[in-house]
Amino acid sequence: MAVTAAQVNELRNLTGAGLMDCKKALTEANGDVQAAIDYLRKKGAKVAELRAGRAAAEGVVIAKTSDDNKTGVAVYISCETDFVAKNEEFVKLATSIADAALAAGAKTSEEVLNLTVNGTLVSGLLQEKVSAIGELITVSGYGSLSGDSVVAYNHMGNKIGVLVAMNKPLNDAVGAIGRDVAMQIAAMNPIAVDASGVPAEVLEREKAVAREKAIAAGKPENILEKITEGAANSYVKENTLLTQPFVKDGSKTVAQVLGAAESGLTVTNFVRIEKGAAK
Repeated sequence: MAVTAAQVNELRNLTGAGLMDCKKALTEANGDVQAAIDYLRKKGAKVAELRAGRAAAEGVVIAKTSDDNKTGVAVYISCETDFVAKNEEFVKLATSIADAALAAGAKTSEEVLNLTVNGTLVSGLLQEKVSAIGELITVSGYGSLSGDSVVAYNHMGNKIGVLVAMNKPLNDAVGAIGRDVAMQIAAMNPIAVDASGVPAEVLEREKAVAREKAIAAGKPENILEKITEGAANSYVKENTLLTQPFVKDGSKTVAQVLGAAESGLTVTNFVRIEKGAAK
């Protein structure tokens, strides 16, 4: 039977599949929409299987804050090629999704996919891009923050997005140091704000590695505990934000620079999302 344009449009709206795929599915299903959906699902499973080895490690990260600078979001919309990631329309799409997430106060990637942009679900918009471009495109990373002030930073080419929450209201001094700290986070990739945020299993792993090295080096048993504790302390100092040397002045820690900018100022939390790293 002949497949009508109305049938193709209906199936496309239901599935987000491309026009030619919808037409072929309806033809194979003799115009039965449900059977055509089943056909597309079967085809989709095969496509997913073929694409399983293709890395969607490109894309853009957009970090934004609310008008009152008390909340922020960072969204990573991934794709497979740098060519697509640099496309102006792709960046606009990612920005519109970040705007919607910020306005809605979304907390998870799943919530972001269920938001609407110009009356269309985000999941549907992404599926349209998949159908049009032929690449895997999805929300691969998302984070949100709130605080007395939140500063957003987008690294060159939207490769990294950072949010920094601080314990003082935004003013010129807080905003300036907040941006510097966000740049520090982008460059140094700390694992936590301070020692209290480092997972116990991470410290145990560092201690275990240090212990094995000490044993291999022939260190006596009675100093192994001191060596492992020292290694754990060094790890925390190097990998937590407030104790890291400040990138613009290595003679000071980030905590010291924050306090110098405004008395009592500190970072309460941060989000760092990097292109190619799902989160």
